[in-house]
Amino acid sequence: MPDNRESEVIELVKNFPDCSSKDIFARISFTVSYATIKRILKKLVSEDLLAINGQGKRTRYTISPAYELLQTIDLDNYYQKEIDDRQIKESFNFQLLTHVLNKHNVFTGDELNELETLQDKYRYNIAQLAKPEYKKELERLAIDLSWKSSQIEGNTYSLLETERLLKDKETASGKTKEEAIMLLNHKDAIDFIIENPGYLHPLSISKIEDIHSLLVKELAIDRNIRNRRIGISGTNYRPLDNIFQISEALSTTCELINRKENIFEKALLALVLISYIQPFTDGNKRTARIVSNAVLMHARYCPMSFRTVDSIDYKKAMLLFYEQNNISGIKDIFIKQFEFAVNTYF
Repeated sequence: MPDNRESEVIELVKNFPDCSSKDIFARISFTVSYATIKRILKKLVSEDLLAINGQGKRTRYTISPAYELLQTIDLDNYYQKEIDDRQIKESFNFQLLTHVLNKHNVFTGDELNELETLQDKYRYNIAQLAKPEYKKELERLAIDLSWKSSQIEGNTYSLLETERLLKDKETASGKTKEEAIMLLNHKDAIDFIIENPGYLHPLSISKIEDIHSLLVKELAIDRNIRNRRIGISGTNYRPLDNIFQISEALSTTCELINRKENIFEKALLALVLISYIQPFTDGNKRTARIVSNAVLMHARYCPMSFRTVDSIDYKKAMLLFYEQNNISGIKDIFIKQFEFAVNTYF
């Protein structure tokens, strides 16, 4: 993390983009030599927190796309501004796929160490379980994931009602048929991944479409890549509306994820990028959560139920990614939910 002096320099560049080193030196509040400012700038560029344009005396500094991706943003402060008052990236950012995420890792070393320690605990725990015990825990997680993933999308079934539906096919009174179908479809999709853990490896458009088809079966939702414009409530971000561009973005995402070596990074990118692209008319985030879990399960990593995540917090974290291409909110949720899954189910 940048120290106080470096953080001030970054803030100055944010407020005065395309500024020179002399501009920065003239505006800083702390007392140092111009040579020290040059060293700080060089360090921030080397760490990819700042980017440079031009050479020599014409060198100008801007915020690096990697900094925009990874900096910590407080969600409560961010959403104090109303939708039309927020300065956002309104259009889909192809460079995020082709340059930023292709070049940079989304987890810090400390974050990966934390996740790997949890994964080691998962490996140890499941080694102590007999097959029937492991299957029972996986079933419990699948019910919780079906419930929470549906709840995030507005489904009003309680967890207990969901368990009755999925185990005994007993529908809840006062609920719609569509709500029951959504939950049953979730369970079918999860069961499919459990039975076919390698199906989505390597990731491809057709395989993502297959998962989506399972999730929207018998619902009034179009299958396959959409060919019309859609909007997202709560944001002015506009997803791509051209079927060829949508297919290109999804294909590039699959290639990006397939190239990545770290399993946690693969799973997180699947979670955010499928949602960001919005390739289908509906069911995008549901599909993303199943695909993300499929990535984990293929590598024999602990799957996640997202059971304790607040639905509003989840939506806010995703909107932050849409609007600012910033992954800090959803990454925090990912880490906490992975920890919860390891400690709760296995």
